[in-house]
Amino acid sequence: MNKIKLFFLLRKNVKLSEKRNPMFEANQYGKLFGYIIIAILGLEFLALGTFFGWLAAKEAAPELIFYITPFLLIFDFFGRFATQQTPLMLVKPYLLTPVSKYSAIECFQIQQLLDSGNLFWLTTFLPYAFIVWCGGLTTWATLGMLLLLHLMVLVNSQWYLLVRTLVNQHLLWWLLPALFYGTLFLPSFILSNAQFDALTDFIGDALENVIFSWWSFAFFAALFALLFAINRQLQMRLVYAEISKTEKKSKLKHVSEFKTLNRFGQIGEYLKLEIKSTMRNKAIRVRFIQGLFFITFFSLAIAFLDIYRSSFERNFFCLYAFVFFGAVNLTKVMCPEGNFIDLLMVHEENILTLLRAKYYYYCAILLLPVLIMLLPVITGQFSILMILAYLFTATGPVYCMLFQLAVYNKQTLPLNDKLTGKNQMENKWQGIASMVAMFFPIIELFLLQAIFDYTIAYLLLMVIGLAFTLTEPLWMRNIYQRMMRRRYQNLEGFHATR
Repeated sequence: MNKIKLFFLLRKNVKLSEKRNPMFEANQYGKLFGYIIIAILGLEFLALGTFFGWLAAKEAAPELIFYITPFLLIFDFFGRFATQQTPLMLVKPYLLTPVSKYSAIECFQIQQLLDSGNLFWLTTFLPYAFIVWCGGLTTWATLGMLLLLHLMVLVNSQWYLLVRTLVNQHLLWWLLPALFYGTLFLPSFILSNAQFDALTDFIGDALENVIFSWWSFAFFAALFALLFAINRQLQMRLVYAEISKTEKKSKLKHVSEFKTLNRFGQIGEYLKLEIKSTMRNKAIRVRFIQGLFFITFFSLAIAFLDIYRSSFERNFFCLYAFVFFGAVNLTKVMCPEGNFIDLLMVHEENILTLLRAKYYYYCAILLLPVLIMLLPVITGQFSILMILAYLFTATGPVYCMLFQLAVYNKQTLPLNDKLTGKNQMENKWQGIASMVAMFFPIIELFLLQAIFDYTIAYLLLMVIGLAFTLTEPLWMRNIYQRMMRRRYQNLEGFHATR
């Protein structure tokens, strides 16, 4: 079988596998919701391409698009973390077949390159190219510019795949993109205005002379081939390591028993379970550390840099700090427990106690964002009232909404699988809940500010949050009772997806 036939066969198998998944229908709703978001972004980038196209045609500078392309590629790079997974899990069924493992890896890489998401940036590039073509750029130069821009997007997809694969192995690999992008922006911080203007003029002249030559296309083609080859080799080695479950030998370490929590009885035992899950399980631990990294990064940026100074940005990032852990973990509430859900059904109200322990644990975790957010408070960017308003919004309405998903979640989440495990939304409500958690409190605040001033608006937000927080026993028991009415349906889902 040649590689073309193998490619179409594997593609067909992937489609059939998706349709046979017990959560296929639920995922369809999630995809529809995602398509709406993509459509809105597409319209915005269409307007961006049109604006820069008219500007380039007016200034007779068709290379203008390449000045903003680095920023678009950075947005594309980080956006892929939320929308695109590594293809390594697709290789697992073929490791014991006569099919060449490298050929399978290559086919899945090519499938990723042909993904419609890589065509998203044509919403910016096509209107720009059409306008500059109408402005006098030759047809061949216009087509070459479009091919080069698309090739840069494909190079960015391979760069993302490399970074995503490495950071799944160890968080220190985040230093790789940090150094790369930090080097790009370093001149703007260390050079004077005159030196920076001279540098941009030099880059502009070089760009004007080289960007439409075959040298630029050859450079990005060679870079693409290099990254493709590195990903092929790296992914093959790592997928073998994970499938075989090879682990480094380590010395036996002391295991903390968290005896302090013994005084809380059964809730204390479940609190120990949550703490040890965060410490020991790769999937949960990585999301926790990534959350601390991003919250610290935005806190430092707001505190010491002249960015994110608008009212919406400051409120959004403050809310983001408190909602993040719930948005990435509580949307999948009870999914990790799907591995041993039968044991939790043995004693009456076992699950109710577990849900309350989870609630107390995720409330306690919010003390970390409170400490990190003190930096913007000290520099005058945030107020204590603002911090308290979003803290109680998270422990109140947001957590109340996210814990409702315990009623509907019924797909088991693997605890340690990273490369070969699935990490998408398991049902339509998870995506909707995440978006509501991130944006509804901001909308609520702005509506209150339209009637009252900032102080009154934050006070009302805090009062609403406290009301939900103090009534937690009531709405948590309601969630438990609804879970019990659906327990057999949920058990069937957990068993089918283990």
